[in-house]
Amino acid sequence: MGRQTTAKADERRRRKQAKTSVSASAPTRPQNAGATAATKPSGVKTATKAPAAKPGTTVSASKASATKSASAKKTAVRRPTATGTSKPVSRGTAAKAAGAKKPVTKSARASAKSAPGKSASSKSTQKPASVIRNAWNHLRGDIASLSAHPLTTYFLILVCVVLLTGLGLVMVLSASSITSYDGGAGSSFAYFNKQAMFAGVGLVIMFAASRMSLQFWKNTAWFAILGGLFMQALVFAPGLGKETKGNANWIGFGGFQIQPSEFLKVALALWLGFILAKKAGKMNTFGHAMIPIVPGVLAAAGLVVAGNDLGTGLVIMAMASVCLFVGGFPMKYFMMLGSVLVAAVTFFVLSSQNRLDRIQAMLTGHADQSAADTMGQAWQSNHGLFSLASGGWLGVGLGASREKWSWLPEAHNDFIFAIIGEELGLVGTLVVILIFAVLGYGMVRVVMRSNSLMVQVATAGFFALIIGQAGINIGVVTGLLPVIGLPLPFVSYGGSSIIASLLAVGVVLSFARTEPGAEAAIAANKDRLRSSLAVLARKKRK
Repeated sequence: MGRQTTAKADERRRRKQAKTSVSASAPTRPQNAGATAATKPSGVKTATKAPAAKPGTTVSASKASATKSASAKKTAVRRPTATGTSKPVSRGTAAKAAGAKKPVTKSARASAKSAPGKSASSKSTQKPASVIRNAWNHLRGDIASLSAHPLTTYFLILVCVVLLTGLGLVMVLSASSITSYDGGAGSSFAYFNKQAMFAGVGLVIMFAASRMSLQFWKNTAWFAILGGLFMQALVFAPGLGKETKGNANWIGFGGFQIQPSEFLKVALALWLGFILAKKAGKMNTFGHAMIPIVPGVLAAAGLVVAGNDLGTGLVIMAMASVCLFVGGFPMKYFMMLGSVLVAAVTFFVLSSQNRLDRIQAMLTGHADQSAADTMGQAWQSNHGLFSLASGGWLGVGLGASREKWSWLPEAHNDFIFAIIGEELGLVGTLVVILIFAVLGYGMVRVVMRSNSLMVQVATAGFFALIIGQAGINIGVVTGLLPVIGLPLPFVSYGGSSIIASLLAVGVVLSFARTEPGAEAAIAANKDRLRSSLAVLARKKRK
C-alpha cells in the first residue's frame, strides 16, 4: 500500500514537471522565431517548422531556436551589390539563381558541342566549292594573261592553219586513193603527191608573206588588183583559157592549170583595205564613195561570173560587202549597191536552168522521186548526206569510206567534208568546224586589236573569204545550200585554192605582227632560241 502510494506520487510529480517545462518554453518560441525572421532578408523563404513532439517527449526551446539560427547562418551567403558592398543571400535564392542559369549553360554547352560538327560539315561542303572556285580563278587568270600576250593572235592563226593543212593532206590521200588509182595514174598517191607539193609551196609563200611589213602591202595593193584582173581576163584568151565542167575559169600552161579567181579574191581584199583606208572621212559625195571602189568590185565579180562561175562571184560580192561595211562606206550608198547586187544574182539564177535545178534538188532531194531524180541532179548532194549519215558518232575508220568508191562525185574536192564525216564521224566534223571557228576568232582579234584601218578592212575581207567559204561548203554538203562548187579551204584538193588561202593567211600573219609588243616578243623568242641552240651545240662538243 505504501509502495503504490509512493509510485503514484512520483508519476504525478513527473507530469507536473513536464507541464511546467512546456508552459515555460511556450512564450520564448515566438520571440525567437520573430527575431530569426527579422534577421532574414526580404524575399527569402523561412525554414519549415519542425514537427511537433510526440507525447511523452520533451523538446527544448533553446535547442530548437539554436538549431534554426544555426541553419539560417549556414544558408546565408554574401552577394555583392552595385555599390561594392555585399548582401547576404540565402541558399534558396542562390539555388534559384543557379537554377535559372542552368538552362543557358546547357544550351551553350549543346551549341558548343554541336558547333564543331556543323563547322566540319560546312567545311566539307564548302571545300569542293572553294577548290573549284580557286581553280576557275586561276584558269581565268591564265587565259587573261595568255590573251594579253602580243603573240597569241599570231600563233593562234598559225596553229589552226597548220592543223587544217595537215588534216587536208590526210583526207585527200584517203578520199582520192580510189579515184587516183582508177584514173589511169596507176598509183593511189597521185593526187596526194600533187597536193603535198602545192601545200609546200603555199607554206613557203605564207612564211615569206608573214615577214612583210604593212608598208609593203600598201605599196603592192594596186599592183595586186591589176595583176589579178589581168590574170582573170586571160581565161578568155584562146589557147590559154581552159574550161572545166562548164566553167571557163582556168589558165593552162606547161601541164599545170591555175584558177586565177582564187588569187583575185586575195588581191581584192587587200586593195579594198588600202582604198577605204585612204578614203576614210572623204566619202561624203557620190563620186568619192563610188570611185574607184565600185568599178573595181564590179570588174572582179563580172569577169568571174562571165566565166560561168556564179559561186566564186557570190563569194567576191560577200567579201566586198564585208569590207565596205567595216571600212565605213556610207550606208545609203551601201544599201543601193547591195540592192543592185541582189538583183544581178537573182537574174543570173533565174536565167540558168541548171542553177534552178540545183535549187530544186536542195529543196526536194530524194524525198519526192517525181520532183527530183536521185540519179541525176540530186545524186551528189544525196550521196553526201548518205556519207555523213553512215559515219555515225566516230566514223567507220580512216580510209574505210564506201562513198569514195565512185559513188560520191568530187569526194576529194568539193565534198571532202562528207568523207570526213563518214570516216571520222560526227566528232571529226565538229573538230573541223571548231578549228575554223578558232581561226575566225584569231582574225577577229587582229581586227579588234589593230589601230590601222587598212589592217581591219583587209582582215575582215580575208575572214569573209576563208570562214565564209568554209561555211558555204559545209552548208552545201549538209544540204542547207544548193551545190555551187566551192572547195573547203586548206582541206579540199586544189593547188590554186590552197596556195591562195595560205597567201591570205600570210598577209594576216604579217598584220598580226604589227600588234603592239609583237616585234619585241619575236626578238626575245629568237634570242632564247639561239641561246638554246648554242647550249645544245656545246653539249655535243663535250
